[in-house]
Amino acid sequence: MIYKIRFSPLAQKDMDKVWDDVFEASKEIDVASKYVEDFIQVILGKKEYPESGIPLCYRGLFTGYYSVNFKAYKAFYRIKEEYIEILRIFMMKQDYIKILFENLDSDK
Repeated sequence: MIYKIRFSPLAQKDMDKVWDDVFEASKEIDVASKYVEDFIQVILGKKEYPESGIPLCYRGLFTGYYSVNFKAYKAFYRIKEEYIEILRIFMMKQDYIKILFENLDSDK
């Protein structure tokens, strides 16, 4: 089965920030656009084999999320019945576990 890819509204904003970050570093529109295009191609590469991503575990348990790396960034996704939902995109140096699961530990 070949899955469709859907970006959540937050992931769309995150990808816009990736473009902004690359543009700010390079000062080149073409460089930023190519970077994002290449990143999207890596994400689209999961359409046929979505479970080939990196499984994300939290406290020893699989969360149902996978990730794909591209240079300094990680895209997190989950597999639905007929599509792959891209949830968020973070720089690898960010504390993405804390951001993704901040509400799970709020009762402590």
